[in-house]
Amino acid sequence: MYILEGNIGAGKSTFLKLLSQELPYISIGLEPKNNWLQQIDGQSLLENFYQDPQRWAYSLETFSMICRVREHQEEQKREHPFHIVERSIYSGYYCFAKNGFETGFLTELEWNIYQQWFSFLTKNNCKTPQGFIYLRVKPETAYERTKIRNRAAEKSMSLEYLQQIHAHHDEFLIEKENILPDMLTIPTLILDGNTDFENDKKNFEKQCNAIEDFLIKTQPLLPHKGKDIYTSPRIK
Repeated sequence: MYILEGNIGAGKSTFLKLLSQELPYISIGLEPKNNWLQQIDGQSLLENFYQDPQRWAYSLETFSMICRVREHQEEQKREHPFHIVERSIYSGYYCFAKNGFETGFLTELEWNIYQQWFSFLTKNNCKTPQGFIYLRVKPETAYERTKIRNRAAEKSMSLEYLQQIHAHHDEFLIEKENILPDMLTIPTLILDGNTDFENDKKNFEKQCNAIEDFLIKTQPLLPHKGKDIYTSPRIK
């Protein structure tokens, strides 16, 4: 299993949908955003968080972690060797929850409780991924994209928040600072997501080529129930 990571507004869902069209042998799993966008007792956790982060950070991050662990367990059951999923329990921990603690949205007690839950839920239940694909986007670009898609829950989200989340993605996936030892050796492919990959076909093809090279390098071709699933001309 591979994981596509990136900031809010990076275009991860769009990128994966386009990738599945360009490279149909790849299996994808999109992030079920409705988990925290949905109304619970007439409230959206995500919208509540953006409006009052200190009040709602722990509730949102804990609920998100539970959802992501459950999703990770389901996704890792798939036998497809080239399965790419959107976002993960790891960025939830190293980027979003960690940022919540550092900015004072989470108290020290809440952060300690969150860490204990994370360790308990992931230690024996979640396999580490084969690799990460980091769709890296400037915070300013991500901010403009969130304005264009105009989701109600994101209306009060600030550029400063996206800048903080961007920095934590870099620390996690590029600099690999303060992460678990078994995460240090997981390879990361960094893609420039600032370009208009929806309309710039030539550039998107280059990104697809980079992903194919990354998959070939990090995942030996495996038999899939005796059937040839590799329909790409480059993968035989």
